Amino acid sequence: MFDNDENIKKALVTLYVEKTLLGIGKPVYEKVVRMLNTKYHCYLPDCYDHPEYLDEILRKLYGDSSKVIVESIAKQLKEYNHYAKVKKFLEVICH
Repeated sequence: MFDNDENIKKALVTLYVEKTLLGIGKPVYEKVVRMLNTKYHCYLPDCYDHPEYLDEILRKLYGDSSKVIVESIAKQLKEYNHYAKVKKFLEVICH
């Protein structure tokens, strides 16, 4: 469908991460976004290229509970994990 369009894949990953975080609660979303900005001077879409940022923030904020968040993101992106960059994103946050 959008094999060669990285911007669409980036938007898709961002959408599902946002959807998951907002599904847990707006304070969770805001805390993650704030920490990304404070620590890495970046925003949620930047995590597509740097999934390690999101991984670190979630682990720091939620410890073992971050697994539930990551599993939800992975479940939503499952049908897109045949795209190399989406697969890499999931591998980094799901390790």
